[in-house]
Amino acid sequence: MTSARPVLVLPGRRGPLVAEAVVLGALVLLDMTLAIRAGPAQGNLATLTLEFAPGLGPVVALLAVLRRRFPDHTAALAAAVSGLSLLGTAITAVIGAAGQRLPPLPSAAEALAIALLVGACCHRLAPRPAAALAILGGAATTLAPILRYGAGTPAALFSAVAALLWGGALAVGLVLRDAEARNRADVLEIRTTERLRLARELHDLVAHQITGIVVRVQAAHRVAERTDGDTATFAELESAGAAALSAMRRLVGALRTDGEDLFVPPADLATAVDRAVPDDTRIHLDVSDDLAVLPVTPEVVTTTHRLLTESLTNVRRHAPDAAEVRVLVRHEPRGELRVEVVNDGAARPARRGGYGLLGMAERVAAVGGTVHAGPVEGQRWRVAARLPLGPG
Repeated sequence: MTSARPVLVLPGRRGPLVAEAVVLGALVLLDMTLAIRAGPAQGNLATLTLEFAPGLGPVVALLAVLRRRFPDHTAALAAAVSGLSLLGTAITAVIGAAGQRLPPLPSAAEALAIALLVGACCHRLAPRPAAALAILGGAATTLAPILRYGAGTPAALFSAVAALLWGGALAVGLVLRDAEARNRADVLEIRTTERLRLARELHDLVAHQITGIVVRVQAAHRVAERTDGDTATFAELESAGAAALSAMRRLVGALRTDGEDLFVPPADLATAVDRAVPDDTRIHLDVSDDLAVLPVTPEVVTTTHRLLTESLTNVRRHAPDAAEVRVLVRHEPRGELRVEVVNDGAARPARRGGYGLLGMAERVAAVGGTVHAGPVEGQRWRVAARLPLGPG
């Protein structure tokens, strides 16, 4: 059996990106306005630098926003922004050493860009590079006002605000990192639980089938005894089947938790659908006429039952006001089973990539199928799966 990667299609979130772009854009405009109104520079080199200094804000702001488009390059973007900030500080220091002076220039966009990238590094990167880039960003943003304009100037107070912004970004990044680690642990637990449940069901199925084989062998053995046939082979088969059945029962007992009943698998797809779909006037059922006689593996039957049960449970839990729920189970010509549950209440998981959906995806992938979950046109929510009818 081949295993397909679970696929869940969920709506994206563009709100944070838009908010960041708006705030950074406003700060860039503020910085440029204040730079234009700043006092004159002293010296030719300082005057030339003042002409190009406002260009740093838009560049670092753009790099900060790009981290959402290129998350794998967060480290490079953070290093670039901190490096540009340190370069600006070094140029200002060189101008000061030459006896020239720049007027105090605000760097709000620069400070926010560094804070955003520091938070992203603490959230996404490995501990060592995250710590190194966080320290680099902290040094760049907090020391810049002091080194550029002198510790005794009012502009040096910008460093206190920048330090608070950097510290807040550091804390948020670490909190998100911890939350993501906990989420990964929860997802792993859900997947492990689903795999164990599937293993228990499959072992129940196998035990049931072995029992049938043993019964048939025993019957054939008795017939052979009455007709003076070869009983030795039947005796060996009966003994081997009984041993396999005993081992299977021990394994099933080890997998099953206390108080859990023996799983009784549906006999066919029609029975699976009948068990999973409750008697509800809101539910409109669209199924193939040949489900009861359709040749299909037992694990696909149990997966179909589980998929329908979980999807309809989510509708009752998250979309209780749904006026219509459409359940479709149809045999596709290319040897696939198409299973869909669509409701007009736009039910979605309680959390992004909800654990119920993860469990469904894990089970569907185990039998070689695919599953998609997400909103569709008309303010509806759809769970759609395709399962192979034969062995994967």
